[in-house]
Amino acid sequence: MVVSRRAALAALLVFALGCAPERAPDAGADLQRRAERAPDAGADLQRRAERAAVRVAAILGRPVRPSVELAENAAHAARTAGVGSVEGLAALAHDGRVIVIPENYAKLTPTGRDVVLAHELTHVAAGTGGLPPWLYEGFADYVAYKDAGLAVPVAAAELATEVRAGQVPRELPDADAFAPGAARLAQSYQEAWLACRFLAARFGEDRLVRLYRDARRLGVERALPLPSGELVAGWRAYLREELE
Repeated sequence: MVVSRRAALAALLVFALGCAPERAPDAGADLQRRAERAPDAGADLQRRAERAAVRVAAILGRPVRPSVELAENAAHAARTAGVGSVEGLAALAHDGRVIVIPENYAKLTPTGRDVVLAHELTHVAAGTGGLPPWLYEGFADYVAYKDAGLAVPVAAAELATEVRAGQVPRELPDADAFAPGAARLAQSYQEAWLACRFLAARFGEDRLVRLYRDARRLGVERALPLPSGELVAGWRAYLREELE
């Protein structure tokens, strides 16, 4: 499992983005037990998870289970996911389900909660194995932000500030750019999201989904619908169009 942290819209969401294995166990019973201890929070989470699953399924073209586990607290979430800390994280994808950290999830706006759950369920449903972070994080954000009601310059505020100052990235973000504590972590997620958004705008959403599936099987270079150099050039122009 790979877990990274993003702080893209401080007032909206601060959440963990994780890589998801293929197995998707039934987490309903666990969620129900914890919902009994916090019925309002548990019921709201279940409703949002079900709506997020519908959104993810609409893009992937197949049913998606709302496999969500409400941890007891951050320490319990860290133990369950096998990580040292989940400080500042609202949720992460692990072992075929989304683990929600209640004390951090509760701080999110309603839109932030929906974005987090859709993003993490995309990791669970679509998988991430064999893919570069820019593609699996960007694709999960593409799914999560679609129909979320957020303007691109708002959702990519940090990157927009750089682009307006003439600082347009020259390359897609590499794996190091997504490491916890990276200097431009928020911008890296935004760059990845807009790379996938660019591909969908140019070739269609169905082609983006097929690219994702083919890339897991064949590798990104073979799955791309255009040479990588043209992808970067088109993406950079798209950043200017959307953010300047």
